[in-house]
Amino acid sequence: MKLYTIDTGYFKLDGGAMFGVVPKSIWNKLNPADENNLCTWAMRCLLIEHENKLVLIDTGIGNKQPSDFFKHFYLHGDATLESSIQKAGFSTDDITDVFLTHLHFDHVGGATKYDTTGKNIIPTCKNATYWTNQNHWQSAIQPNPREKASFLKENLIPLQESGQLQFIDSGSPFSFMEILFVDGHTEKQMLPIIDLNNKKLLYLADLIPSTYHLKLPYVMSYDIRPLMSMQEKERILNLAFDKDMYLMFEHDPNIECGILVKKENGFAVQSLNLIEL
Repeated sequence: MKLYTIDTGYFKLDGGAMFGVVPKSIWNKLNPADENNLCTWAMRCLLIEHENKLVLIDTGIGNKQPSDFFKHFYLHGDATLESSIQKAGFSTDDITDVFLTHLHFDHVGGATKYDTTGKNIIPTCKNATYWTNQNHWQSAIQPNPREKASFLKENLIPLQESGQLQFIDSGSPFSFMEILFVDGHTEKQMLPIIDLNNKKLLYLADLIPSTYHLKLPYVMSYDIRPLMSMQEKERILNLAFDKDMYLMFEHDPNIECGILVKKENGFAVQSLNLIEL
């Protein structure tokens, strides 16, 4: 098995929204905000090469939305989904599967693109099966008012219309992957655990978007069930520590992965590069 970090660039989000009830006087020391109270975050995906499978986990924000949409997020950085896949030695046509942790726009936006005419939106990976689950799909196409701005139909419906969308009801479609379902951030978010022979890698998606969010009260205002997020974080952090798992952080601007270290007041992360695993 080979793992590749797929960087898709950086964006900015309101610091208060990202840290919830934690005061700015505290979180600003972790990820300092700009003059607009915005902090920089990565959009870091994962590519897994194993036997005859090439599995992409999440797809970043994409590039098909209008400028009125993107102006709120201050996209920056040179990396894109396509360029990072090419850097790994592949093309989007080589991808066999796209595993979507959830369908918020910064995780699924790159899953579709405009075709060469610029009129039709099609799957970015034309030969891939796209994976989500039925409960989360229903919450995305019939969103609650809190999440409505995060679920964009142009990111979703073309996947269904193409016939490439499949649902995971139970278990995992891959022999080398387990799936943890969590419901605090959004309904039935899927966290993949990758089997690396003697160790496992847990891709944390938006349960713990960065190393700055390890403490239990550090929960995003975007979460639909913040108290549940805290309970899920505690359970999964303890699981990861007990099982000595590697952790991968999708949104941390500096640290892509690491292992947990127990501290007097909780956990910290010892940073690693994916290539070291």
